[in-house]
Amino acid sequence: MRIDRISEQIYVFISDLYVQVSATVVLTPEGAVVFDTLPFPSETRQMLDFCHAQMGPRSVRYLVLTHHHSDHVNGAYLFQEAQVIAHSHCRDMLAVHGPANLARGRRQNAALADAELRLPDMVFDDELHLHLGEQHIELMHLGGHTDDIVGGFIQSERVFVASDAMMPVPHVAGGSVADLKGALRRIRDSKPAFVVQGHGDVLLKGEVAETVQANLAYLDKIVATVHEIVDKGIDPAILRRIDIEACGLSRIPLDGKVSQLHLANLVSLYREFS
Repeated sequence: MRIDRISEQIYVFISDLYVQVSATVVLTPEGAVVFDTLPFPSETRQMLDFCHAQMGPRSVRYLVLTHHHSDHVNGAYLFQEAQVIAHSHCRDMLAVHGPANLARGRRQNAALADAELRLPDMVFDDELHLHLGEQHIELMHLGGHTDDIVGGFIQSERVFVASDAMMPVPHVAGGSVADLKGALRRIRDSKPAFVVQGHGDVLLKGEVAETVQANLAYLDKIVATVHEIVDKGIDPAILRRIDIEACGLSRIPLDGKVSQLHLANLVSLYREFS
C-alpha cells in the first residue's frame, strides 16, 4: 500500500493488491473523515491504524462510501466507531446486492473470509455538508460511473475526492455516458488543487483540465465508434480490435488493466445501442 500526503491533514492510500484503488483520510482536531475503504481487510486495517496513531483510538468520525462497488466498501465493517454516510441509492444497492457480492468475494479470495457487510447509517440524495474541526467537506451526487456515486470537495484545501468518476480511463459499463460527462465537467469547474481518482495516481492542479478534456474526448470517440458498428451491422467481435490508444488514452496506467476497462466500455455501449 502506498501513502501519498497531499497536505498535513489529507492522506491518500493506494492499494497494491487490487487495481490501485484509493481511499482518503482527512484529519481534523475533532476526528477523521475517511472516504472509502481498500479492497482487502489487511490494507484497510493499516489505514485505520494510521488514523488511530495520528488521532487516538476511536477517532474516525465519518466514513463516506462513494458508491456500492465491493472494492470500495469491503472494509467498512472495520470502522466500528464511525458513522457511515452514502447516497441513498448506495444503501439500496448494498442492501439488495451486498450479501451476494460479499459471498462471491469470500469464495474467490480467502482474504475476505472474515469480512462483513456494513450498511450506511446516514444517506442523502443531492448534497450534504460536513463541518468537522477546521474542515468543510461538501459531499455531492455525481452519477455516471454508477447511479449512486458521490464525490467530496474539501474546501479549505481544494481537494476533490472524485472516486471512480475520475479514473485513468472513464468507466461507464453499467453507467451513463451523459452523466459521467457532467460529473467530469463538475470536477473540472470546481478548479481543484488536487483530484483523488478512484484508482491510480492523484492528479495535480495543472493536470486536471487536460485530463478531463482527454476523458471527454475518449467518451465521445467510443460512443461514435460503437454507434457506427451497430448502425452498419458489423460483427461485434470487432470490439476486441479497437485499441484504447486509438481512442485517445494510454494503455499503461493501472498496470495495463485500463485496456480491460476499455473493452468493458465498448461491450456495454454495444448492448445499450443494440
